[in-house]
Amino acid sequence: MKPSAEEVVARPAPASPLSERVYEALKERIGTGVYGADERLPGEYDLAAQFDVSRPIVREALERLRGEGLVYSRRGAGSFARPARGAPAVQQLGFAPVETIADIQRCYEFRLTIEPEAAAYAARRRNDEALARIEAALAMMDDATRQHRHREDADFAFHISVAKAANNHYHLSALQALREHIAVGMKLHGLTLMGPTPGLQRVFAEHTGIFEAIRTGDEVAASTRMHAHLKGSLERLFEGRLLDLSL
Repeated sequence: MKPSAEEVVARPAPASPLSERVYEALKERIGTGVYGADERLPGEYDLAAQFDVSRPIVREALERLRGEGLVYSRRGAGSFARPARGAPAVQQLGFAPVETIADIQRCYEFRLTIEPEAAAYAARRRNDEALARIEAALAMMDDATRQHRHREDADFAFHISVAKAANNHYHLSALQALREHIAVGMKLHGLTLMGPTPGLQRVFAEHTGIFEAIRTGDEVAASTRMHAHLKGSLERLFEGRLLDLSL
């Protein structure tokens, strides 16, 4: 049946491909906790720079998220995340704040015990939606690498997406609780990649290798490559001089 004139007028215009990309990326970050409940999102200018789009495109994506109740605004303060009602609750774990360089080493050591296994489970259990999430984070890292930048948010989104693909909320909860701790290590590690050597490209290749192993269902390679990536990050950060944490 041909729609009436009123129905044609009332039907919303389809979102542009660029707006759709920004919308999906922000929705994923909110859903996986990259932006926690009531956390302020980056400003429109920063988001436009991150996604290499115009500010009107960002506003269109934010307006769609507001319409779905995933984002709310405060006058003069910006936009804030509001996870969807009914979304699976993530168990809140408690970790003391990072206070010393030893804490950063301990965080990496802990990640080395859980993330390689999460990658193996992701290779076993992934589906098209999970792969799309990981690939979206990888695409953001690719854009940043081409601009000779290191983006901690894209890096964290990649690791969160792998944990989500493992379909084990314990892996996801642990990474969520460690978000601020991981961010410190990622920021410092990112600084080590800014020299004349092609560090950013090497690290991006490491992430790409992890994704390919997960995509092809190779559990052993996914685990091995994740372990090598984290171990390499730790060694680059500490320049091979790890602290002696013996009691």
